[in-house]
Amino acid sequence: MSETVIVSACLLGINCRYDGANSLDESLIEQIKDSHVVQVCPEQLGGLPTPRVAAEICDGDGFDVLSGRARVVNIEAADVSEQFVKGAKEVLKIAGLVGAKKAYLKEKSPSCGVNLIKCGNLEKSGSGVLAALLSKEGIELFAS
Repeated sequence: MSETVIVSACLLGINCRYDGANSLDESLIEQIKDSHVVQVCPEQLGGLPTPRVAAEICDGDGFDVLSGRARVVNIEAADVSEQFVKGAKEVLKIAGLVGAKKAYLKEKSPSCGVNLIKCGNLEKSGSGVLAALLSKEGIELFAS
């Protein structure tokens, strides 16, 4: 029986990025072709529209957002932390329902970044909100 994995929907060619585009990763699709794939977009699950105003975490990372020490703020200065946390929790529920133990996530995203997130034009070490929550719950993360 094939394993079930969570995958950032944008990596599968779904136009759900903040700018309405996708981040299709054909090598990832080849890599997971024998898996049962559950595609998710935590920002949409958190109630944000597509397209949406770009957001970032500048004073910490996703672990800090989850603990209330940092915020996710869009480029219009609106705090969207609540939507990011809600979306991450929804993905965690889905992972539990389908028994997923691995997640393939979009690097440099304020939600899905596994090792890197962006602040302005800079990339910095850290996890996005979803990556932080899944990591805390013992789900193995892979950056794409």
